[in-house]
Amino acid sequence: MVIGLVLHAGHRARFEDAARTLTGVEFAWAVYEREDEIRDRVAGLLREHRPDGLLLGLVPYARARDLIPADLPFTVTRSAALDLALAWARARGNGWPATPVSVDTFAGETVDEVAAALGLDRTAIAALPFEADQPISEVVDFHREQLARTGAPYVISVRMGVAAALDGQTAVLHALATPGTIRADLHELALRIRNKRADGQRFAAGLFLVGRPEAGADLDRARVGLQHLLLNTPEFAEAWIDHRGSRGVLVFAPAALFETVTHQWVGLPVLAEARDTLGVRAVAGFGIGGSARLSVTLAERAAARAEQDDDPGAYLFTADGMTIGPMGATGVPLAYSYREHGGLEHLAARAGLSAATLSRLAAIEKSLAGRPLSPGELARTLGITDPSGRRLIRKLTAADLVEETGSAQEHRKGRPTRLYRLTIAGALETAR
Repeated sequence: MVIGLVLHAGHRARFEDAARTLTGVEFAWAVYEREDEIRDRVAGLLREHRPDGLLLGLVPYARARDLIPADLPFTVTRSAALDLALAWARARGNGWPATPVSVDTFAGETVDEVAAALGLDRTAIAALPFEADQPISEVVDFHREQLARTGAPYVISVRMGVAAALDGQTAVLHALATPGTIRADLHELALRIRNKRADGQRFAAGLFLVGRPEAGADLDRARVGLQHLLLNTPEFAEAWIDHRGSRGVLVFAPAALFETVTHQWVGLPVLAEARDTLGVRAVAGFGIGGSARLSVTLAERAAARAEQDDDPGAYLFTADGMTIGPMGATGVPLAYSYREHGGLEHLAARAGLSAATLSRLAAIEKSLAGRPLSPGELARTLGITDPSGRRLIRKLTAADLVEETGSAQEHRKGRPTRLYRLTIAGALETAR
């Protein structure tokens, strides 16, 4: 599991302390000095490490929220009431009065709660709640105005940019999230990632139906053609596929596989491929239930619902009553099928791999769009161990199906990790 951490350089020691107790997790760091660097750092983290989850603060989230993939679990860690109370405790330890003072980022309710608990004069506390679009200059101006008005000896801030701007003018007490707060957020995020993975590994059923043909059409041939199309589609390489009835093809696979094939339950390009290459009008239904039988029943109901639409499409029915659809037969048809690339079996034999594995690797190469990856990342994508990922890279290298493109320093300690680019598509084109 890889968790991406987006943080200011001044917070790194605090986050490293919080992360020490979390085992079985690798951390990818996106560290910035200035807020205008955040978007580039987040984009680089997502592109180079493809994390399973993301932990970031209020400011990074506000600056880069549109970059976060819709299906990526993330947690926005933020300072809590305890962190504000600790800042006031440090002020008193320095011999400074608790008020007057100005505070930024904390919600007004939090300031009210802590002030009441500590018996402070709330009217002598100026608070500026966090606003996503507010530039750091406005926060600094707020504190300067309060300092000029009240003569307070310090301010309380969560923003590192405030401390830099006020350096030499007044003291700034940081009300940053404690390692305990960050640690709790990390553990909660890791648990959500594991639960998401477990949900994705639940088996689901998909039923593909050949549309009712016109009189005299060869229904058997259409169903067999559809079944072969699914068998030869790389994304279904790990699925169990068999015919069901006179015009149906039943697919059993983890729910995560169906999510990938449908682009998160949005569209089903394989239906367009069936129409364009086989001349078959097909629809599909997916079912996710507590048992294989219930999943099949739900898939049958979903397919029956899809047949009621004029255009080819698909629906998802779940045991808890959720319905998603229609999913249209849109998008680029899936590529790298055995039918289109007869050399795939030859390449697989040359590399000492199964055709299904090489087909799956071809699909991964397509999704990477030329981006290199490390053996560890390949292993995580395939759901195998890191040693198995390294052995697979060696086999692909010997068969000229990858090329080394450089290295990356994923962790501060240790040797750089080599990066590779899959070249299966080019090899398949040559073998045609």
